[in-house]
Amino acid sequence: MTSPSVLIYGATGYTGQLVAAHAKDLGLPVVIAGRNLGKTKSLAEKLGLPWAAFALTDTQRLDAAVAAAHTVLHLAGPFSATAQPMVEACLRHGRHYLDITGEIDVFEYCASRGAEARAKGIMLMPGVGFDVVPSDCMAQHMRTRLPDARRLTLAISGMGKASRGTAKTMVESLGQGTKVRRGGQIVALPRAPMRNVDFGDGPKPCVGVSWGDVATAWHATAIPDIEVYFEAQGPVKRLASMGALMRWLGRQRWVQSLLKRQIDRMPEGPTPEERANTTHIIVAEASNASGRTVTSRLRTMEGYSLTRETAVAIAARVLSGQFKPGFQTPSLAFGADFVLGFAKSERIDL
Repeated sequence: MTSPSVLIYGATGYTGQLVAAHAKDLGLPVVIAGRNLGKTKSLAEKLGLPWAAFALTDTQRLDAAVAAAHTVLHLAGPFSATAQPMVEACLRHGRHYLDITGEIDVFEYCASRGAEARAKGIMLMPGVGFDVVPSDCMAQHMRTRLPDARRLTLAISGMGKASRGTAKTMVESLGQGTKVRRGGQIVALPRAPMRNVDFGDGPKPCVGVSWGDVATAWHATAIPDIEVYFEAQGPVKRLASMGALMRWLGRQRWVQSLLKRQIDRMPEGPTPEERANTTHIIVAEASNASGRTVTSRLRTMEGYSLTRETAVAIAARVLSGQFKPGFQTPSLAFGADFVLGFAKSERIDL
C-alpha cells in the first residue's frame, strides 16, 4: 500500500527549506529529497524528517522514491531541465505532481500530458507557489466578472529581490523575447511592451515579462489575449532596457554560465525581515470585444512566504483527496477565492 506521504524534491534550496520546515510545522507527512547527499542529510537531521538523495538521472532511485510517495512536490529548478523526468516518473507510478515553476514551456509541457494523467486518475499542477496561485486566481475572478472577456492583463508590483534559483531561471530566458498570448497562441515579441499601471498610489511604469500566466490563464479561462507585466524597478527595469546586442549576448552559453557563477555569490534569497516587510499587489484588467473593461486589485504577502504557504496547503489538500485528475491550474482545482484564505490577501474590485 502506498504511504500517505509527500515527497519534497529540491528541499535544500532556498524555497525548499522554507517549504519543508512549514510542512514539518504543520505535521504533514513528508520525505525530503535532493541531489546532494550531504545537504539533504543535514537538513533532514535538522528537521527530524526521513530523506532520500538521488539525481533525476538515476531512474532506479527516482522511481523508488516516487513509487513510495502519494504526491510529489517538486521544488528543484530550473524546471526546464528537471520537470520532465519527474513528471514522467509520476505518470509511470500514478502519483500526483506539484511544482513551483514559473516557466511557460513547463506549464505547456504539463498540459500536454494532461490526458495521460487523467487516465491514471492523478493531477498535474505546476505553479503552486507565488507563480501562479495569486495571479491565476485573479484571472479566474476576472472571467467571472466579465464572462465574454477577450483580453486579460496582469501586472505585479514589488518583484525586487530573487532567490538564486529564480535569478538563474531569469538568466535562461535572456534574449528569448517577451512571450504573450494572441488569439490563444503563445508568441514572442522582439521587445518587451511597456505600460503604466496604478497599483493604488498612482501610475507606475511596467514592463512586459514572460510570466507563467501567459500559459495558465488561458487554460483556466480561455481568454485568448493575455499579457503579464512587472513594475519596472531593479533588475526588471535593467532587463527591459537591454538592446539587441545585449539580448543576443544573453543567449550565448558562455554568457549564461558567467552570469550563473555570479549568481552563486549572491545571498540565497530575501531575509526573514525582508519577507515580513514586503507585500505584492496584482492588478488585473479584462476587456471584451465591445470595449467594456473591469479591473480588480489583489494584495498578498511576499512571494516566497506565499509560496511556502500555498505549496504546502495544496499538497495537504491533494493528500486528503481534494484534487481533480489531469492537468490543472490552482483556480481550476480550488476556485478563484483560494488565495483569499491566506494571511494578508485582500481583493477589491475597482
